[in-house]
Amino acid sequence: MEATQSSNAVIPADFAPPGLKSRVQAAATVAAKHASAVDTAARFPSEAFEAIRAQRLLAFLVPRALGGEGLAISDVADVCYRLGQSCAATAMIYAMHNIKVACLVRHMHGSAALERLLTRLSSEQLLLASSTTEGQGGGNVRASEAPVQYRDGRISLERRASVISYGAHADGIVTTARRSADADASDQVLVAFLKQDYTLAPLQGWNTLGMRGTCSEGFVLKATGTPDQVLPEPYETIHAHTMVPFAHLLWASVWTGIAASATARAQGFMRNAVRQSNGQMPPGAPQFTKALSTLRTLRGMLSTSLRNYERCMDDPKSLASLEFQSMIALTKVEASELAVSTVLSAMRACGLSGYRTDGEFSIERHLRDVLSSPIMINNDRILANLASSALMTPIASSVRD
Repeated sequence: MEATQSSNAVIPADFAPPGLKSRVQAAATVAAKHASAVDTAARFPSEAFEAIRAQRLLAFLVPRALGGEGLAISDVADVCYRLGQSCAATAMIYAMHNIKVACLVRHMHGSAALERLLTRLSSEQLLLASSTTEGQGGGNVRASEAPVQYRDGRISLERRASVISYGAHADGIVTTARRSADADASDQVLVAFLKQDYTLAPLQGWNTLGMRGTCSEGFVLKATGTPDQVLPEPYETIHAHTMVPFAHLLWASVWTGIAASATARAQGFMRNAVRQSNGQMPPGAPQFTKALSTLRTLRGMLSTSLRNYERCMDDPKSLASLEFQSMIALTKVEASELAVSTVLSAMRACGLSGYRTDGEFSIERHLRDVLSSPIMINNDRILANLASSALMTPIASSVRD
């Protein structure tokens, strides 16, 4: 079993809804126990998701009328944060699942077929994967090559997905596609398929520096279903109102959890070093102070962004505004950079003990996992897309503006 450090002394976080904290902690404990093995073998965190299913954590966003718990994004963000302290791959898979659940919940508009899917998800604790990248488009999720085909009252889809994280282990896949064969690449829809609706043929493997347990392999996805499995709202709207905000906020919560765990290990190292040296601070003390400071900045920024989204998430005009879209995109950029900086400082605080790949204070896996954060939807791509609008943004005239 891998040694773990409690982060309670560094990050005082509590669930508001009663009873959830112990359920999440039970799953997080299992995830932490197997995190090293998941990373080493680059395998799906099956033990963690058995615990997550047992604790019924997969339907938090599903309305109570459909068998879920009807919780808020901030509650799910807290789960991602706690799981991120235990196993980054488990936390990221949990985040991606909830992004897709949010898209279904917020944009199904009373679809009976999608309500049945969510009811089944709640009762059976189904895990949904996401397929938004394909072919030569790479990270451009706002363009699809493969179209939905309509014939004899049925639909079909075949797409070469360069990445479907944990696709081989999911119970369903929610995928983007061109609306029809004669639609433009940007005229997209979102389609929900359960496992009996599709086959997956391996396209490329997943052997990466970090986040190895997400099993983000590529597949040829061949699916069939009925037209009511297509979400009624255009993906353009889903993308701006739900997909992007939920992705950036929940991913950031995972990265913050990784940073919190690294900082907690550095704190444990510092306390141990002080005890062994009769109160003398070790050379890495300034780096620990820096890690703690950047972690607090990261948590504060994420908390503010969550509140901002929750205030306007049901206001289409606010969600479409340049101010909101810039804020949510920059949350992803800033959170990823701060998380990397925090983990690096924590490693430097621990010195060789942090640099080692074994031992109680190793931060090696934290660093490899968190280095995915600036690359997962590339920060430079985001900043380049924001450059034109930034030129039109007025510079504040006072610190309170």
